Amino acid sequence: MLTRKQHELLIFIDKHLRATGFSPSFEEMKDALKLKSKSGIHRLITALEERGFLRRRAHRARALEVIRLPENVAPRRAAEAAAPPAPAGREASFAPNVIHGRFAPNLPGVARTGHEGMAVQLPLYGRIAAGLAIEALRDSGTSVEVPAGLLASGEHYALEVAGDSMIEAGIMDGDTVIIRRGETADNGAIVVALVDENEVTLKRLRRRGNSIALEAANPRYETRIFGPDRVKVQGRLVGLLRKY
Repeated sequence: MLTRKQHELLIFIDKHLRATGFSPSFEEMKDALKLKSKSGIHRLITALEERGFLRRRAHRARALEVIRLPENVAPRRAAEAAAPPAPAGREASFAPNVIHGRFAPNLPGVARTGHEGMAVQLPLYGRIAAGLAIEALRDSGTSVEVPAGLLASGEHYALEVAGDSMIEAGIMDGDTVIIRRGETADNGAIVVALVDENEVTLKRLRRRGNSIALEAANPRYETRIFGPDRVKVQGRLVGLLRKY
Protein backbone atom coordinates (compact mmCIF):
# COMPACT_ATOMS: atom_id res chain seq x y z
CA MET A 1 0.00 0.00 0.00
CA LEU A 2 1.51 3.30 -1.11
CA THR A 3 0.97 6.67 0.48
CA ARG A 4 -0.53 9.42 -1.69
CA LYS A 5 2.85 11.12 -2.21
CA GLN A 6 4.59 7.81 -2.98
CA HIS A 7 1.90 7.06 -5.56
CA GLU A 8 2.18 10.56 -7.11
CA LEU A 9 5.96 10.33 -7.37
CA LEU A 10 5.91 6.84 -8.92
CA ILE A 11 3.39 7.93 -11.58
CA PHE A 12 5.36 11.11 -12.32
CA ILE A 13 8.63 9.17 -12.76
CA ASP A 14 6.92 6.59 -14.98
CA LYS A 15 5.38 9.25 -17.24
CA HIS A 16 8.68 11.15 -17.46
CA LEU A 17 10.60 7.99 -18.38
CA ARG A 18 8.11 7.07 -21.10
CA ALA A 19 8.07 10.63 -22.53
CA THR A 20 11.81 11.39 -22.46
CA GLY A 21 13.72 8.12 -22.00
CA PHE A 22 15.43 9.30 -18.81
CA SER A 23 14.35 9.88 -15.23
CA PRO A 24 13.45 13.35 -13.91
CA SER A 25 15.83 15.38 -11.77
CA PHE A 26 15.26 15.73 -8.04
CA GLU A 27 14.36 19.38 -8.63
CA GLU A 28 11.69 18.39 -11.16
CA MET A 29 10.30 15.77 -8.79
CA LYS A 30 10.25 18.26 -5.92
CA ASP A 31 8.35 20.81 -8.03
CA ALA A 32 5.92 18.21 -9.38
CA LEU A 33 4.97 17.07 -5.88
CA LYS A 34 5.05 20.65 -4.48
CA LEU A 35 7.53 19.73 -1.76
CA LYS A 36 9.77 22.31 -0.10
CA SER A 37 13.00 20.29 -0.13
CA LYS A 38 14.70 17.48 -2.03
CA SER A 39 15.13 15.47 1.17
CA GLY A 40 11.46 14.54 0.96
CA ILE A 41 12.06 13.15 -2.54
CA HIS A 42 14.99 11.06 -1.25
CA ARG A 43 12.74 9.54 1.43
CA LEU A 44 9.97 8.78 -1.06
CA ILE A 45 12.36 7.13 -3.52
CA THR A 46 13.89 5.01 -0.76
CA ALA A 47 10.40 3.91 0.32
CA LEU A 48 9.47 2.99 -3.26
CA GLU A 49 12.71 1.01 -3.59
CA GLU A 50 12.00 -0.89 -0.40
CA ARG A 51 8.51 -1.76 -1.64
CA GLY A 52 9.84 -3.03 -4.97
CA PHE A 53 8.40 -0.31 -7.23
CA LEU A 54 11.65 1.48 -8.14
CA ARG A 55 15.27 0.53 -8.72
CA ARG A 56 18.34 2.75 -8.99
CA ARG A 57 20.89 1.82 -11.62
CA ALA A 58 24.38 1.94 -10.16
CA HIS A 59 27.07 4.34 -11.47
CA ARG A 60 24.65 6.35 -13.59
CA ALA A 61 23.31 9.84 -12.94
CA ARG A 62 19.53 10.19 -12.63
CA ALA A 63 19.04 6.50 -13.39
CA LEU A 64 15.73 5.34 -11.95
CA GLU A 65 13.84 2.35 -13.30
CA VAL A 66 10.16 1.64 -12.63
CA ILE A 67 9.92 -2.08 -11.87
CA ARG A 68 6.17 -2.23 -11.39
CA LEU A 69 3.13 0.03 -10.98
CA PRO A 70 0.19 -0.17 -8.60
CA GLU A 71 -2.46 -2.63 -9.74
CA ASN A 72 -4.97 0.13 -10.50
CA VAL A 73 -2.51 1.93 -12.81
CA ALA A 74 -0.97 -0.84 -14.94
CA PRO A 75 -4.14 -1.55 -17.00
CA ARG A 76 -4.61 2.18 -17.68
CA ARG A 77 -1.03 2.51 -18.93
CA ALA A 78 -1.56 -0.43 -21.28
CA ALA A 79 -4.66 1.31 -22.66
CA GLU A 80 -2.72 4.54 -23.19
CA ALA A 81 -0.04 2.67 -25.13
CA ALA A 82 -2.71 1.32 -27.49
CA ALA A 83 -4.38 4.71 -27.98
CA PRO A 84 -4.25 6.51 -31.37
CA PRO A 85 -1.28 8.84 -31.99
CA ALA A 86 -1.43 12.50 -31.02
CA PRO A 87 -1.84 15.02 -33.88
CA ALA A 88 1.43 16.12 -35.48
CA GLY A 89 2.62 19.52 -34.36
CA ARG A 90 1.42 19.37 -30.75
CA GLU A 91 4.20 20.69 -28.56
CA ALA A 92 5.15 21.15 -24.92
CA SER A 93 7.73 23.49 -23.42
CA PHE A 94 10.18 20.65 -22.87
CA ALA A 95 9.20 17.04 -23.10
CA PRO A 96 11.03 15.23 -25.90
CA ASN A 97 7.99 13.12 -26.71
CA VAL A 98 7.76 9.76 -28.43
CA ILE A 99 4.68 9.82 -30.64
CA HIS A 100 3.38 6.33 -31.44
CA GLY A 101 1.98 5.55 -34.87
CA ARG A 102 2.70 6.32 -38.50
CA PHE A 103 5.14 8.98 -39.61
CA ALA A 104 3.49 12.13 -40.92
CA PRO A 105 4.22 12.46 -44.65
CA ASN A 106 6.24 15.13 -46.43
CA LEU A 107 8.07 16.72 -43.51
CA PRO A 108 10.52 19.28 -44.95
CA GLY A 109 14.19 18.48 -44.50
CA VAL A 110 13.54 14.81 -43.71
CA ALA A 111 14.43 11.87 -45.94
CA ARG A 112 12.77 8.51 -45.43
CA THR A 113 14.61 5.27 -44.96
CA GLY A 114 13.54 2.01 -46.58
CA HIS A 115 11.24 1.28 -43.64
CA GLU A 116 8.61 3.92 -44.19
CA GLY A 117 7.06 5.21 -40.99
CA MET A 118 9.74 3.63 -38.77
CA ALA A 119 12.87 5.78 -39.06
CA VAL A 120 14.19 8.77 -40.98
CA GLN A 121 17.61 10.19 -41.82
CA LEU A 122 18.44 13.61 -40.34
CA PRO A 123 21.51 15.70 -41.18
CA LEU A 124 24.12 15.47 -38.41
CA TYR A 125 25.77 18.89 -38.22
CA GLY A 126 28.58 17.89 -35.84
CA ARG A 127 29.47 18.64 -32.23
CA ILE A 128 28.19 21.77 -30.50
CA ALA A 129 31.35 23.82 -30.02
CA ALA A 130 32.11 27.42 -29.08
CA GLY A 131 33.13 29.64 -31.98
CA LEU A 132 30.99 27.93 -34.61
CA ALA A 133 27.52 28.79 -35.86
CA ILE A 134 25.12 26.03 -36.88
CA GLU A 135 25.66 26.80 -40.55
CA ALA A 136 29.40 26.29 -40.09
CA LEU A 137 28.77 22.86 -38.57
CA ARG A 138 26.91 21.58 -41.61
CA ASP A 139 28.25 18.37 -43.15
CA SER A 140 25.97 17.26 -45.93
CA GLY A 141 27.69 13.88 -46.07
CA THR A 142 26.81 12.89 -42.50
CA SER A 143 23.40 11.83 -41.22
CA VAL A 144 21.86 9.92 -38.35
CA GLU A 145 18.89 7.54 -38.32
CA VAL A 146 16.15 8.71 -35.98
CA PRO A 147 12.87 7.04 -34.90
CA ALA A 148 10.08 8.80 -36.76
CA GLY A 149 8.04 9.13 -33.58
CA LEU A 150 10.51 11.73 -32.24
CA LEU A 151 9.51 14.17 -34.98
CA ALA A 152 6.46 16.32 -35.56
CA SER A 153 6.02 18.83 -38.37
CA GLY A 154 8.84 21.21 -39.25
CA GLU A 155 12.52 20.92 -40.13
CA HIS A 156 14.84 18.97 -37.88
CA TYR A 157 18.56 18.34 -37.54
CA ALA A 158 20.85 16.46 -35.15
CA LEU A 159 23.85 17.57 -33.12
CA GLU A 160 26.38 15.67 -31.05
CA VAL A 161 26.77 17.01 -27.53
CA ALA A 162 30.23 17.96 -26.25
CA GLY A 163 30.69 18.35 -22.50
CA ASP A 164 28.63 17.80 -19.36
CA SER A 165 26.95 21.18 -18.85
CA MET A 166 23.45 19.66 -19.24
CA ILE A 167 24.03 16.41 -17.36
CA GLU A 168 21.30 17.02 -14.76
CA ALA A 169 18.80 17.35 -17.60
CA GLY A 170 19.81 13.83 -18.66
CA ILE A 171 21.99 15.03 -21.55
CA MET A 172 25.45 13.44 -21.51
CA ASP A 173 28.70 14.03 -23.38
CA GLY A 174 28.50 12.17 -26.69
CA ASP A 175 24.69 12.08 -26.83
CA THR A 176 22.95 13.03 -30.08
CA VAL A 177 20.20 15.60 -29.63
CA ILE A 178 17.35 16.08 -32.08
CA ILE A 179 16.56 19.74 -32.71
CA ARG A 180 13.49 21.24 -34.33
CA ARG A 181 14.65 24.30 -36.23
CA GLY A 182 13.03 27.57 -35.14
CA GLU A 183 13.74 31.06 -33.90
CA THR A 184 11.42 31.05 -30.88
CA ALA A 185 11.03 28.87 -27.79
CA ASP A 186 9.01 28.86 -24.60
CA ASN A 187 10.58 30.04 -21.37
CA GLY A 188 12.33 27.06 -19.76
CA ALA A 189 12.84 25.14 -23.01
CA ILE A 190 16.23 23.63 -23.85
CA VAL A 191 17.47 25.32 -27.00
CA VAL A 192 20.38 25.65 -29.38
CA ALA A 193 21.38 29.29 -28.93
CA LEU A 194 23.73 31.39 -31.04
CA VAL A 195 25.52 33.96 -28.86
CA ASP A 196 27.07 37.09 -30.39
CA GLU A 197 26.86 35.50 -33.85
CA ASN A 198 29.80 33.17 -33.20
CA GLU A 199 29.16 30.77 -30.29
CA VAL A 200 26.67 27.89 -30.31
CA THR A 201 25.55 26.34 -27.07
CA LEU A 202 22.84 23.97 -25.81
CA LYS A 203 21.22 25.45 -22.69
CA ARG A 204 17.91 26.06 -20.96
CA LEU A 205 16.41 29.39 -21.98
CA ARG A 206 15.15 31.74 -19.27
CA ARG A 207 13.76 35.23 -19.87
CA ARG A 208 14.43 37.66 -17.05
CA GLY A 209 12.89 41.04 -17.77
CA ASN A 210 14.74 42.46 -20.75
CA SER A 211 17.55 39.92 -20.43
CA ILE A 212 18.00 36.33 -21.57
CA ALA A 213 19.65 33.76 -19.31
CA LEU A 214 21.25 30.61 -20.68
CA GLU A 215 21.13 28.14 -17.84
CA ALA A 216 23.28 25.02 -17.53
CA ALA A 217 22.01 21.86 -15.83
CA ASN A 218 25.20 21.31 -13.87
CA PRO A 219 26.12 23.29 -10.72
CA ARG A 220 29.73 23.52 -11.94
CA TYR A 221 28.64 25.95 -14.66
CA GLU A 222 27.38 29.49 -14.11
CA THR A 223 24.21 30.83 -15.67
CA ARG A 224 25.11 33.34 -18.39
CA ILE A 225 22.96 36.44 -18.86
CA PHE A 226 22.82 38.45 -22.08
CA GLY A 227 20.91 41.30 -23.63
CA PRO A 228 18.10 40.16 -25.96
CA ASP A 229 19.96 41.26 -29.09
CA ARG A 230 22.94 39.00 -28.29
CA VAL A 231 21.12 35.66 -28.34
CA LYS A 232 19.37 34.00 -31.27
CA VAL A 233 17.44 30.76 -30.86
CA GLN A 234 18.30 28.29 -33.63
CA GLY A 235 16.15 25.39 -32.55
CA ARG A 236 14.49 23.56 -29.66
CA LEU A 237 15.34 20.16 -28.21
CA VAL A 238 12.68 17.55 -29.06
CA GLY A 239 14.55 14.26 -28.65
CA LEU A 240 17.74 12.51 -27.62
CA LEU A 241 19.64 9.43 -28.80
CA ARG A 242 22.27 7.60 -26.77
CA LYS A 243 24.59 4.74 -27.62
CA TYR A 244 25.67 2.28 -24.95
